[in-house]
Amino acid sequence: MAVGSEPSAVHIGADELPFVDIGDGSLLKVLQVKTGEGLWIVENRFKAGCEVQKHRHTGPVFGYTVSGAWKYKEYDYVNRAGSFLYEPAGSVHTLQCIEDDTQVWFQIYGSNLNLDAEGNVEMVIDGQVALEGYYALCEAQGLPRPNVLVED
Repeated sequence: MAVGSEPSAVHIGADELPFVDIGDGSLLKVLQVKTGEGLWIVENRFKAGCEVQKHRHTGPVFGYTVSGAWKYKEYDYVNRAGSFLYEPAGSVHTLQCIEDDTQVWFQIYGSNLNLDAEGNVEMVIDGQVALEGYYALCEAQGLPRPNVLVED
């Protein structure tokens, strides 16, 4: 390999991508989508009392809590600042935020299958859907189209 032909690292500064309100005062930022790998990386800032619909993951998910506290309704443990969480493919849970200003990074592979009370799939969210929703929310909130790291 010739000098200078190596892939370059990509840096995204903390303020380069905006957070958007997802409708309940909680915030979302989409950082990266790699369609070919089924990978999507998001950063959330949740408000206390926020509950994310019960869902099943089709691929593994890695979560890192930066601040605040949240849990899954189905489990006893609480994720706090510094907590790391691994969710295997097929896991089912309902996220509940228990402290304001809870900040979590999620590295997600595959899709989230949002479930109704009987366990039927109501909605499928993958990286492309999350990205399109993020762009739409940016536009609706008067923000310029963000330069999310997107790869096929």
